[in-house]
Amino acid sequence: MTLRIEYERNEALLAWYGERKRDLPWRSAPDAYAILVSEFMLQQTQAVRVIPYYDRFLERYPTVDDLAAASLADVLRLWNGLGYNRRAKRLRDAARIIAESGWPDTPEDLQQLPGVGPYTAAAVASFAFGARVAALDTNARRVLSRWHGEPLDGAVLRRVAEGDLAAEAGDWNQAIMDLGALVCRPRRPSCTACPVEPWCSGPDGYVPPPPEPRFEGSARQLRGSIMRALVQQPQSLDDLRRETGFATEEVALALEDLSYEELIERDSQGRFQLAD
Repeated sequence: MTLRIEYERNEALLAWYGERKRDLPWRSAPDAYAILVSEFMLQQTQAVRVIPYYDRFLERYPTVDDLAAASLADVLRLWNGLGYNRRAKRLRDAARIIAESGWPDTPEDLQQLPGVGPYTAAAVASFAFGARVAALDTNARRVLSRWHGEPLDGAVLRRVAEGDLAAEAGDWNQAIMDLGALVCRPRRPSCTACPVEPWCSGPDGYVPPPPEPRFEGSARQLRGSIMRALVQQPQSLDDLRRETGFATEEVALALEDLSYEELIERDSQGRFQLAD
């Protein structure tokens, strides 16, 4: 693809983003800390669900030092209902490293923080520190695959993204996310409303992944039910069996996993409680 086509496509994309971008609170975030919080919360969670949690979290812990000083139990209580509770622990642990050692500002150094993978590192680096790097989430993979007319992943996706990336990397990353969320959806994309349709190969370049396993009756549902119960008060194994409706063996295995992940612990009476 010629540089001229890439330039025109990016110009159209960024113009559309300037007019249609979603009003999300972290886009006016004052510092890297607020951006880091949003990116942790957005992992595997839709933006509309994240907004109220994000606002409450920053009200309670407005700086990285505030979060670093917090107990895990308090952080987990505030996180309750957002799911994937390991994110809360890793975010608090990352805050402690940053409070002690300062902010890493490159994607490579950011990935040394707990819970920060390649996407989160690239997002924080581009949004907070102006790094020219592509943040490749599922939206970006879908959009770029359709642009280029073939399923892209791994090193090939990274190479293609680096070639497509606009000079304004932060805005480009945000624009790609919004395009994927609002227009270039996994199923039934709105191609006629797409600002870059003239430079796109069409929707067939992307193959949607298979549906996720059912949540009802899953280990993830059980883990969430246990954490919600422990937010209220310490619970015994029998208490949790009655509370969750799962079999004793399933509850015991979930408790073992949560203990291993240091999200819960035993109190002096042998009941389970949020880790402190």
